[in-house]
Amino acid sequence: MFKRHVLRAAAMAAALLPAHSWATPLTFAQALDLAVQRSEAARSARAGASSAVEAARAAGQLPDPILRAGVDNLPISGVDRLSTRDSMTMKRIGIGQEWLSAEKRAARQAAAEAMVGREAASVQTTAAEVRLQTGLAYLDAYFAGEALKFTTRSEHHAREELEAARARLSSASGSSQEVLGLASALGVAEDESAEVRQQGDAARAALERWVGTPVDDLAIPTSLSAPQEQGYTASHPTVIAAQREVELARKEADLARTNRTPNWSWELSYGQRAGYPDMLSVGVSIPLTIAPAQRQDREVASKLALAEKAEAMLAEAMRMATGEYRALASDVKRLAERVERYRASVLVPTRQRTAAALASYSSNQVPLMTLFEARHAEVEAQRKLLSLQRDLAKAQAQLVLKPVQQEGRIQ
Repeated sequence: MFKRHVLRAAAMAAALLPAHSWATPLTFAQALDLAVQRSEAARSARAGASSAVEAARAAGQLPDPILRAGVDNLPISGVDRLSTRDSMTMKRIGIGQEWLSAEKRAARQAAAEAMVGREAASVQTTAAEVRLQTGLAYLDAYFAGEALKFTTRSEHHAREELEAARARLSSASGSSQEVLGLASALGVAEDESAEVRQQGDAARAALERWVGTPVDDLAIPTSLSAPQEQGYTASHPTVIAAQREVELARKEADLARTNRTPNWSWELSYGQRAGYPDMLSVGVSIPLTIAPAQRQDREVASKLALAEKAEAMLAEAMRMATGEYRALASDVKRLAERVERYRASVLVPTRQRTAAALASYSSNQVPLMTLFEARHAEVEAQRKLLSLQRDLAKAQAQLVLKPVQQEGRIQ
């Protein structure tokens, strides 16, 4: 918990700094915290939750009393027309109040609190989505930067060996075919670097959209520990949202049941007559539920149908989350196996090939193009391994960041 507060404090301080002011590489956790803090979607969700809380505080209250004032039995003809001198004319003032039972007020309060729960879940799910998108953008930007290192290395090899080939040609120990082949290879390497640089710029722009500041130096993302299936399913945003919808639908159904008992209203008024005794009036209004099967029962049935709909959506969301977890977990497992297999069966032999080609070239047993091809093959193998590692990291990030309130954090 202390570590989390330290990271958030650091992220908030960094957010106040101007662009290009990162003294150290931006970490994965800092990027996630920055994104949540500046997200307008998260702010919108928090405002919705605040609105629901305020509405819940008023839900269990009685309606406002009603002040009534008027004149009763005012003559409109005769000698006392529009006058209060007639014995039946009375100036009246009173107060009325609609009365809700404690059960109905409790039901309203429960429904409002269920709405608060739904909006609170929206805050969590929105933050989780922001973290997920930021994490994926971070990984794209980081691995694009690593890929550029490999293409730059390949470009350097091509340029270095082209210069050597030209020197050999000038000394009549090389061939123009070798020079042309290496010149073409240099052009291909430069184009690959340009392509990867373009991809990296796009990835950093996407990351900047979330963290709010240009970042060129990114720390290595580590500690991607995936949750278990049960925890992933229970914390999946769609499942949590569906659970809150079920709770709200059930509370609204309970509230609809209380409508079978009508709300009473009472009124107390004081009447004043000219030259005659004043009057006090007391009244009660009671709605008559003469056809509950056609009105109140249908309202209850409607709410119960909505509750059933929400329950079905919850069951479907849990199936979807379970399937999603198993697919991602399978991807993580297979990608991890491919990374290890590729490193052992492809990268190691290409390195050995490069070493052998360098030794053979040094002893003038193979042409310069053979050395370049070996080096290029090694760089391509490293790029392919990096691509697999990127896919593995993104699959792990989805397992870690998709659920809300995950325990494992990425550093």
